[in-house]
Amino acid sequence: MADSQNVLTVTDTNFSEEVEQAGDLTMVDFWATWCGPCRIIAPVVEQLADEYADKGLKVGKLDVDENPNTAARFGVRSIPTVLFFRNGEVVDRLVGAMPKPHFDQKIEALLGA
Repeated sequence: MADSQNVLTVTDTNFSEEVEQAGDLTMVDFWATWCGPCRIIAPVVEQLADEYADKGLKVGKLDVDENPNTAARFGVRSIPTVLFFRNGEVVDRLVGAMPKPHFDQKIEALLGA
């Protein structure tokens, strides 16, 4: 899955602990192995995890096929969907494959908020 040590594997089981109880801004990539656009943004997600690791951003990936409950709970209907959480609440979302500058802009705005 993820090559970066800064990308957490998020599951239905650990979602509450890793995401909802995290005080930091947390970005979760909802993806699946069969999803082409998910594979396209995977290296971007890893780059973001590495670049923002010391700036207050926690990054995780959740496989929707293996963890359908969390995906359903947050209304993830198409993938890739990237949700941004702060203090357990969804503060923003991006749907579809986007270029890295789009993610950078969103993250910088959320970290500054």
